[in-house]
Amino acid sequence: MSTLAVAVVLRGLTPRAPLAMAVEFDPTMRLLKRIEGGERADIAILTDAGVEGLMAQGVLVPGSRRDLALSHIGMAVKAGAPRPDISTLAALQATLLAAPSIAYSGAGASGLFFAGLLERMGIAEAVNAKATIIPQGFTAALAARGEVALAIQQISELMAVEGVEILGKLPPEANTGAIFSAGLFAGADQAAAGALDWLAAAMDAPTLAAGGLERP
Repeated sequence: MSTLAVAVVLRGLTPRAPLAMAVEFDPTMRLLKRIEGGERADIAILTDAGVEGLMAQGVLVPGSRRDLALSHIGMAVKAGAPRPDISTLAALQATLLAAPSIAYSGAGASGLFFAGLLERMGIAEAVNAKATIIPQGFTAALAARGEVALAIQQISELMAVEGVEILGKLPPEANTGAIFSAGLFAGADQAAAGALDWLAAAMDAPTLAAGGLERP
């Protein structure tokens, strides 16, 4: 399961295929902009703040929020590359300053948090001077191709790319737990509530762990 935000449209529902879905993935901020522009689906999976904001606007049905997964930010390197220390805040800062290049997301929840973290650590100028900030997609793909030395993103997204090794989570004082939640669009297909119940039930601990996620 990727932690990119999701818009789900139920399609061709039948007794034999009650959960046929058309699914679109996009970073939370991009999906929110699309929704603000008038696009609609049946179910939205966003950060908890994104879901609550749309409920307050009446775009999603108030009270329909279901928390699905908890995601943490991690770091990856190209497979076989040296594994720098990120076990403490001081070690992370030293690793970021010593790295020749890094990649992080400019639109996803992890990238927005990481940009703020660099500011709080006082190293934003130094790190951003050698950073590749991608608008969408997987930062680990750049590390796998050898284009950057370090890739920062949600662990679940780092795991989606072959050819990298994940160093682990950033230390607790340099991390955040992003809760990804689902909600029903106002005017959603009548089967959407059942689909949402099924989706929430399917997010058990083993399933989430296999994708680098945790129970919220």
